[in-house]
Amino acid sequence: MFDFLDSGQYDLLGAFWVTVQLTLYSAAGSLVWGTVLAGMRVSPVPVMRGFAAAYVNVVRNIPLTVLIIGSSLGLNQTLGITLGGSTFKDIGFRLAVLGFTAYTGTFVCEALRSGINTVPVGQAEASRALGLSFVQTLTLIVLPQAFRAVIAPLANVLIALTKNTTVAAAIGVAEASLLMKEMVENEPQALFAVFGIFALGFVLLTLPTGLLLGWVAKRVAVKR
Repeated sequence: MFDFLDSGQYDLLGAFWVTVQLTLYSAAGSLVWGTVLAGMRVSPVPVMRGFAAAYVNVVRNIPLTVLIIGSSLGLNQTLGITLGGSTFKDIGFRLAVLGFTAYTGTFVCEALRSGINTVPVGQAEASRALGLSFVQTLTLIVLPQAFRAVIAPLANVLIALTKNTTVAAAIGVAEASLLMKEMVENEPQALFAVFGIFALGFVLLTLPTGLLLGWVAKRVAVKR
């Protein structure tokens, strides 16, 4: 049943490694962008709050496939933006990371905003009484506690991101789902085996992540 794997025709580990790279780069970008958006959403500046609210409400309601294909057709083919990539493979990968970051950052923002709301208001008022600015209060007092409160929700966002990387196949990124499509077309006699292999691969990527971050969330939870 698994004879087609012995031929060396399919780079299964390489495809999943691309998936892992997509996840890691996109997770890092989403964490940074989501944190910036969360800070803007609780900012005392109305324009920043309005921009962040509009961005989150619009982008998270756009299908991810539309964003990824739009980044390829709009940024690369129409505007000629390559993000420093020199080959089709590099350009597609970087545009996919950009699309995932823009999309997933909205969910990170909302998770962080819920964590910010768990921090007692008195702590922010005390910091302002001591002369700290909004940025200092946010970065030194509020966000450290907010992150500890939302590790479990952020773990769910990371798991969803891992599974969402399959959308990158729409612009030719050689990750796991693109290889699965090729194998389904070439090995119709082993259809269920192919599906089982890739399903197991994603379980092995996401299940340990959820268990580990769930344990971390319990260890660092803020005691109220």
